[in-house]
Amino acid sequence: MSLSQSLLVIAALILASAFFSVAEISLAASRRLRLRQMLEDGEPRAELVMKMQTQPGEYFTVTQIGLNAVAILGGVVGEGALTPFLSDLLSLGMSTGRAQTMGFLLSFASVTSLFILFADLLPKRLSMAEPEAFAVRVLRPMLWCMTVLKPLVWCFSKLADLVAKLLGLPTVRDERITSEDILAMTEAGARAGLLAAQEQQVIANLFELDSRTVGSAMTQRDRIAFFRLDDPDEVIRARIAEEPFSTYPICDGDIDHVVGYVDAKDLFQRALNNQPLSLKDGALVHKVLIIPDRLTLAEVLEQFRQAHEDFAVIVNEYSLVVGVVTLNDVMSTVMGDLVGPDDEEHIVRRDENSWLIDGITPIEDVMRVLDIDDLPHAEDYETLGGFLTVMLRRVPRRTDTVQWGGYRFEVMDVDSYRIDQVLVSLGMPAPLPEGDGKPSAAAA
Repeated sequence: MSLSQSLLVIAALILASAFFSVAEISLAASRRLRLRQMLEDGEPRAELVMKMQTQPGEYFTVTQIGLNAVAILGGVVGEGALTPFLSDLLSLGMSTGRAQTMGFLLSFASVTSLFILFADLLPKRLSMAEPEAFAVRVLRPMLWCMTVLKPLVWCFSKLADLVAKLLGLPTVRDERITSEDILAMTEAGARAGLLAAQEQQVIANLFELDSRTVGSAMTQRDRIAFFRLDDPDEVIRARIAEEPFSTYPICDGDIDHVVGYVDAKDLFQRALNNQPLSLKDGALVHKVLIIPDRLTLAEVLEQFRQAHEDFAVIVNEYSLVVGVVTLNDVMSTVMGDLVGPDDEEHIVRRDENSWLIDGITPIEDVMRVLDIDDLPHAEDYETLGGFLTVMLRRVPRRTDTVQWGGYRFEVMDVDSYRIDQVLVSLGMPAPLPEGDGKPSAAAA
């Protein structure tokens, strides 16, 4: 075989190897969501690719047979064609023995470099860029190769299945899509500029509904505006003017004996019509939804849906009222910065390295803002104030500090044993005492 013929054979082998490389990577990298979209757009081959992904054993067997066979042939042809030519060329300036050795080495390096560049790196890089487009194009030629090599494929596939079974390895691709997969895709989209950061945060908040309890979104007990059944007209009007809300719980004596709720619009309508406001009127008071404080926000939404309500009173295991929650509270948790209440922000950034945070801020929001992955005893609290209480192991006082994860949490203000404001600043964590694995907490 002449040198020109050998070079043509090497070029053909490189093309064949590139084809098998494209076939292998494109099938493995193809995304089912994109393939489904291609199928809906009128590409029938996308369905065949998805079917092949569920049982790819024979497909990948063919690619490996092709890649290895072509690589061996390329080495044989390249060595036989280029080594004599390069040896004769080098013998003009060195001894025959040394020229043959150098010719072989140069031949091996040249053929290997050509295969690495044109049969491996470039095809795989192209396949990773548009895997679905390449997968549908190479599928039918691959099906033909699978038919031709059926006996050999069957033999290798059975051997591979046997080895995988003996080693306990999976042989079927898991196509389940988890919330982590979706969040990873949205984060990648946000980094690429295809998805706004706020929109990505809404999606992340939506998945947190199953893990965040109602306590992270409720209005706490000490901030509830409520009426008593026997409140006179002037007290009701003064309370509405002082604390305007859309809904008010109605209590029989105290906050722990809720008997219903009243809509502010019903009170306004009567006030505009110069009618007296009396909560003993059964037409004004509605039956209230009572929910336990251990429910997640997703479960609260389901309770709202079943009861056709958008307001609920939250009680603890002792049947004491701990707060109230509305549908708007839950949706504000989901929407985050896109929509927000009119009151003061819970987290205010003072400068590059410090934040002023309200003690009732949900701990998930604090962790997100500070980019903290985990906190100790996370199951024991829901707010920043709860975190500090657990870490200090007592009721916090002003100037108490806790250090964790490179941050310093300092209590700035306490109102009736409730942490009102916390100053969080970047700083080196204090050294742990010997024999103590707990994060440091100090009272100044």
